[in-house]
Amino acid sequence: MAFDVIVVGIGGMGSATAWQLARRGQRVLGLERFDIPHTMGSSHGVTRIIRLPYYEDPAYVPLLRRAYALWRELEAATGDRVLVTHGSIDAGPEDGEIFHGALASAQLHGLEHTVLTGAEVNDRYPGYRLPSRHRAIFQPQGGYLLSERAIVAHVRAAQAAGAEIHAREQVLGWEARPGGEGVVVTTDRGRYEAGRLILTAGAWMADLAPLLAGVAVPERQVLAWLQPQAPALFTPERFPVFNLEVGEGRYYGFPVVEVPGFKFGRYHHRAEHMPAEAMRREVDAADEALLRAFAERYFPQGTGPTMALRACIFTNTPDEHFILDHHPAHPQVVLASPCSGHGYKFCSVVGEVLADLATGDGSTRHGIDFLRLARLQ
Repeated sequence: MAFDVIVVGIGGMGSATAWQLARRGQRVLGLERFDIPHTMGSSHGVTRIIRLPYYEDPAYVPLLRRAYALWRELEAATGDRVLVTHGSIDAGPEDGEIFHGALASAQLHGLEHTVLTGAEVNDRYPGYRLPSRHRAIFQPQGGYLLSERAIVAHVRAAQAAGAEIHAREQVLGWEARPGGEGVVVTTDRGRYEAGRLILTAGAWMADLAPLLAGVAVPERQVLAWLQPQAPALFTPERFPVFNLEVGEGRYYGFPVVEVPGFKFGRYHHRAEHMPAEAMRREVDAADEALLRAFAERYFPQGTGPTMALRACIFTNTPDEHFILDHHPAHPQVVLASPCSGHGYKFCSVVGEVLADLATGDGSTRHGIDFLRLARLQ
């Protein structure tokens, strides 16, 4: 066969997977419908948060530890800086999901951390104005990834290791041969054969794997960048990334990086679900007003003129955990829809997991049982 593995979707996860396969000596073809990188999916917008005391589930922490190591390996392989660590804040009411979950993860895994009140956070980091009775976990290894730069670094590393990567080539369909004996992938430019297929197509997953219809659901998300009135308070050294639970919802944010504005968003923004092909990419006054109201209350020194507003896509599972598994009907096909708004930080380790699932006996040493597809079926 022409290739050992075909990877469909060369965004955050797919680019990492292509590198992990190529560095193992696999003959890899990566197919991307849009540019590399592009602004049509889930990975654009300069930065993505990375944090260790994972409130979503402590079972993610071992994956995160490996992710950090692999991000550093990528930097060493390419000379590109993609991971910046100045600390993270997970904050909210003492009995809330974020603080309680982050504290439990930190304690269970012995992570270095400091417990602060909202007032103490505000004193340490004057760009913040949290409710004084809120509680927060500060963890010094938190920070952000330069998301588009990391995709390019992974693609360059994969190409250097022998991978063939095609951009602007849309997959029209795929066929699994009987008995697990390979796949055929058809695109708008050609037809390719391989032993294994990995689908990492983000918001287009259900289009390529119909069994994920209603399971991997695209959602419109909007991010804002506002110029701070006090820029010195919003530099990476003085403004940790945050996850914040307040009465208005769950929010996340970043210091000023590249775009001249303080970046933030609301999880599940306006709860707008629609197919990827129909995704509303324009940003309107209601989007901006929702985000500005939050900043004015909790980050009042970061509410100057708007520098940018950008839409991207979440792809949510019903329980908001990832899907990393073999296709139940076709063992030579691997499905990956990490997403759910918190997947990017795991790209480096998900690439390793998917390379494991698509080679050898299809097993992995990583603890992913809680991310298997069967839990949702």
